[in-house]
Amino acid sequence: MNGKQLKNSILQWAIQGKLVPQDPNDEPASVLLEKIRAEKARLIKEGKIKKDKKESIIYRGEDNSYYEKFADGKVVCIDEEIPFEIPLTWVWVRLNFVSIIARGSSPRPIKEYLTDSLDGINWIKIGDTEKDGMYINSTKEKITVEGLSKSRLVHKGDFLLTNSMSFGRPYITNVDGCIHDGWLVISPIGTSFKQKFLYYLLSSGYAFSQFAGKVSGAVVKNLNSDKVAGAMFPLPPYNEQQRILDKLDVLVPKINTYGIMSDAIYDMNTSLRSKLRKSILQEAIQGKLVSQDPNDEPASVLLQRIKEEKQRLVKDEKLKKKDIVDSIIYKGDDNKYYEQVGKSITEITEEIPFSIPDSWTWSRLSGVAKIIMGQSPDGNDVFETEKEDNAYEFHQGKIYFTEKYISPSGKWCKNPPRIANIGSLLVCVRAPIGDVNIVQRQIGIGRGLAAIIGYAKIKTDFLYYWILAHKKNLIEKGTGSTFKAITLDVLKDLIIPIPPLAEQKRISSRIELLYNKIEDN
Repeated sequence: MNGKQLKNSILQWAIQGKLVPQDPNDEPASVLLEKIRAEKARLIKEGKIKKDKKESIIYRGEDNSYYEKFADGKVVCIDEEIPFEIPLTWVWVRLNFVSIIARGSSPRPIKEYLTDSLDGINWIKIGDTEKDGMYINSTKEKITVEGLSKSRLVHKGDFLLTNSMSFGRPYITNVDGCIHDGWLVISPIGTSFKQKFLYYLLSSGYAFSQFAGKVSGAVVKNLNSDKVAGAMFPLPPYNEQQRILDKLDVLVPKINTYGIMSDAIYDMNTSLRSKLRKSILQEAIQGKLVSQDPNDEPASVLLQRIKEEKQRLVKDEKLKKKDIVDSIIYKGDDNKYYEQVGKSITEITEEIPFSIPDSWTWSRLSGVAKIIMGQSPDGNDVFETEKEDNAYEFHQGKIYFTEKYISPSGKWCKNPPRIANIGSLLVCVRAPIGDVNIVQRQIGIGRGLAAIIGYAKIKTDFLYYWILAHKKNLIEKGTGSTFKAITLDVLKDLIIPIPPLAEQKRISSRIELLYNKIEDN
């Protein structure tokens, strides 16, 4: 259990009345509700707040069921809404019964209202908060007095709740200022909640679940004031709130310390696992992970068989002759590396990153594998309903990538311009570059992917691990000012070490074994 999980557990005990014992001498929360009702009536009479037509009272009937009575006299059983039992001295309330909730507002364009003047009004932004902080103590910007009429003023002690993107995060403002429409302000009425108790209540996993069930928006999730107003929370007696706070004041610093230590251990273990994996990959692609077997057919013979296979494919019109570049990479008597293409010979020593065993050889990726760049289909050909006849599962990028094998997308394409066959290696060629998966079924691929499949039964698993080890280099080869991408030519020109087929299999098996041991420990 990490620090966040432990804190959520403690807060859950607190809001369920399990953290401290109840005191029979406490004034019950039902009396507190009557005081709140009287305070609201006074504020309405004085014209300071408007009457809430959606206000309701939650109570427990003689049949032990929970009921909600609305302003129009309607009564509804709400047993299904009650998430857990609370002590008899506690009550359930909607947040709008014990507080005033409103949304912020932004003067636009905001740059015309920003000021450096000393008499400017604090402009409270999400960026003024601190990670895991309780209070907003200062602001980086101020707005003019004119901007006040186009925004919402909040006061020291008010609660602010994020209502978009990372929604549902509470803060207590320690400054007066104005808030934009990314905030909701919650102003408790009277003495319903102690300030810090309400903060912990709104910080709980239960509160987040309440808000998460009410957000709207397909891309940017938003909470509006009405939805927050309808969220239901337990209200303890006022004195018990203080006892809970006293207990939390002791526990929370210890939990935070535990959380820091737990996170540090997790980060250390994660970093160690990552470093071990990278080390294993480097050993593997350099021929140091498993021993060489003199009985293995050398990689040079494998390259010859690949050459013969490509000639057959050309003859069968399954491969175009122009797509074949017979490149031979070899080590000269001077210990330098050369590449021969036709009659042309070029020294490429600087391209060779490390030494490999004698039974291995170097090759361009295009020499040992077929590379298919994805292409976007007609938008009308892609659909998310049930698969139709002659339709292919369709993938555009890495969204459905797992650690190794790509998962189903639920999207289909009738006429995909590019198809990745079973056993193909899928590589992201547009940001993020270099992520890799293996496909175990025939799929259509869009512009964000390239399919790579080896000739002459070159092991897909070996190619997969080589790409993993090569990811950093792929990223460095990306071009483009906005979207980084790698081209077909970049992929073709990659230099790859080729072990004998039998050794490729031993390498892949060894990596799998070692990775499993890392995860188990």
